[in-house]
Amino acid sequence: MNIQRWIARREPNWQRLDTLLKKIEKSGLKSLRSNEIREVAILYRTVAADLARARTQQVSNTLIQSLQSMTTRAYNQVYQGSRRQEWQGITDFFLWGFPAVVQQSIVYIALATALFILGCLIAWWYAWQDPSFMSLIVPEHLIKTVRDERKLWMGSILGIEPLASSGIMINNIMVSFKAVAGGITAGAFTFYILLFNGLLIGAVATLVGQNNLAYPFWAFVFPHGSLELPAIFFAGGAGFLIARAILFPGKYRRLDALKYYGTLASQLVFGIIPMLVIAGIIEGFFSPNPSVPEPLKYLVGTGLFMSLVVYCSRRGNG
Repeated sequence: MNIQRWIARREPNWQRLDTLLKKIEKSGLKSLRSNEIREVAILYRTVAADLARARTQQVSNTLIQSLQSMTTRAYNQVYQGSRRQEWQGITDFFLWGFPAVVQQSIVYIALATALFILGCLIAWWYAWQDPSFMSLIVPEHLIKTVRDERKLWMGSILGIEPLASSGIMINNIMVSFKAVAGGITAGAFTFYILLFNGLLIGAVATLVGQNNLAYPFWAFVFPHGSLELPAIFFAGGAGFLIARAILFPGKYRRLDALKYYGTLASQLVFGIIPMLVIAGIIEGFFSPNPSVPEPLKYLVGTGLFMSLVVYCSRRGNG
């Protein structure tokens, strides 16, 4: 191989890559146009191949070191730049994308919320009309703790907070994922999950109310429930989005409808995971803590819920 001729032929690529890298290093990746970003990736692979070839030929160490330096610089920009873009995309999603998806899916989320509330009202009604109804919904040991011992059961969490918190997170995520996955049953299982959980909460709320324990019970529920329950409603909305695609594809082909509504559903799921993690931490460490005054628990729960409402109402991207 004629070394000088090869260098003369390849040198324009090296100079071009060096120019683009200097531009990135000075002003950032956003200073390049989209075609220039693609050009950097192509030139990086080309120069890396030139470096490998130079090492097998009688090329000066100075040139090899120069090519090595250039490929290292290009690697850092191509791959670290991609990671920065990924993190930027995640940041933008949680700042603006998730609220937009919630707003776009509000009808389905409202349906999920209504089913849950309906379950609560049904349980409340039947629990007052028929005392035996309670035992059909609420575990017997909880009924005995509240009715016979006149106390709540949250004290069992104390002393095992990390274990309890992780278990709560896993349970809440499983319930949410079941609500989402229920969409593939045309929404039937999603309907069941929401109604059943509403029945359970309604029955428990009625039980503690009948035994004058409502105030400490809701003081426990408010801090984590302000995020946990909306997250479950969002998950239910995601399940109903999938059901919508199956039952009422509208102007889309059913497969295209599944892609469109499935994308919205997956974005809702992605957005609720941090909510459930935070709720699990609060439920494990803060909500059952007897040293925290109950009025403060109500205040924290209310503040978290209002913050969530404001966050989900965000529009635009600044």
